[in-house]
Amino acid sequence: MTTTPADSLLDRARALDAADPLRAHLDAFAEAPGVTTYLDGNSLGRPLRDIPEKLAAFVRDDWGTRLIRSWDEQWMALPMELGDRIGRVALGAASGQTVVADSTSVLIYKLMRAAAAADPDRTELVIEAGNFPTDRFLAEGVAAETGMTLRWLEPDPVHGVTIADVEAVVSARTALVSLSHVDYRSGALADMPGITAAAHEAGALMMWDLCHSVGVIPMQLDEWGVDLAVGCTYKYLNGGPGSPAFAYLRHGLQGVLRQPIQGWWSAADIFAMGPEYVPSGDIRQLLSGTPPVTSMLAMQGMLDLIEQSTIEGVRAKSQSLTDLAVRAYDEVLAPLGVRLLSPRDADLRGGHVTIGHPDFRDVTRRLWADGIIPDFRFPDGIRLGLSPLSTSHVETITGVLAVRDALESGDF
Repeated sequence: MTTTPADSLLDRARALDAADPLRAHLDAFAEAPGVTTYLDGNSLGRPLRDIPEKLAAFVRDDWGTRLIRSWDEQWMALPMELGDRIGRVALGAASGQTVVADSTSVLIYKLMRAAAAADPDRTELVIEAGNFPTDRFLAEGVAAETGMTLRWLEPDPVHGVTIADVEAVVSARTALVSLSHVDYRSGALADMPGITAAAHEAGALMMWDLCHSVGVIPMQLDEWGVDLAVGCTYKYLNGGPGSPAFAYLRHGLQGVLRQPIQGWWSAADIFAMGPEYVPSGDIRQLLSGTPPVTSMLAMQGMLDLIEQSTIEGVRAKSQSLTDLAVRAYDEVLAPLGVRLLSPRDADLRGGHVTIGHPDFRDVTRRLWADGIIPDFRFPDGIRLGLSPLSTSHVETITGVLAVRDALESGDF
């Protein structure tokens, strides 16, 4: 009996799943009727099975029974307590430096605008030309508000920003370097400690967008000297659509940088209702309005799973999944003219693998109709988003083979 490449890949996937120390966590996630393969956890994580009951208990008890008393009993401290937990579990950040509040866009603006105003002698912001649109648009807006100059990095589109790229543009005029830890397109993993050191060598502040790395890549923000960071919670932290972002501001910059949206929640005495604004001296200074308590619920269960698994264990599973996806690409997709748009080295890659083909927009529509959900990215890329705790090796191969089958059939 002849063994096909598909048979070999599925056998390998089954063996990896059998040996996976995190396999028990797969059952913690809710099933989606009609979906057989979900490869978009890098864009929106799957809900945990117990979320409906947790939400019902919140409405019944914390809100419905305790009513406004819950603010004093637990909700007032939640943005800082949850921030500390994210810092401990996923960021390598000591307490008092991370807070959950607002959207990613709002928090990037707050930190970017504060950093831009930190030193009037520094008049340039450095950002990658291919960074996520929000980051670029906000940088353009901050530059317009402050009269600063944008310096655009144009790195290799597959391998991402390097230390040399940053060293070539930073100078005594650089106020802030703002980059993504994992490239949202290729999945390229930036050298956070090395690039941060390069920015500091020029006297600039360093800010990282962690949206595609938090919860899947171990990091040490404190040890590596990161100044500022922002990340979302609806990808690998599975907080649900629109769940709030978090911001990290190292201790040494608290009370030094001043964020521009001066709401009552960041006031030194939140209930003084005084005539003028005096900012809090701790991480609460990054808040503005009332925090979205309900939207902070879902991510807490995922943080439990990451803490049980350890972020290093999650990373090991992630590398196993993406390595298998690259192997499958080589064996069944490369012969069909598909391009690999991610780094081959797992140490230089985040939690997703991107492949390219001119027909992928139509292929994605076909796959979605068949209950196989990858992520299309303009102009012709499919991202295989492999969230380690909710994705199996067999699911990964099933998705890759579905891409192959659609291309071979031409029925899309």
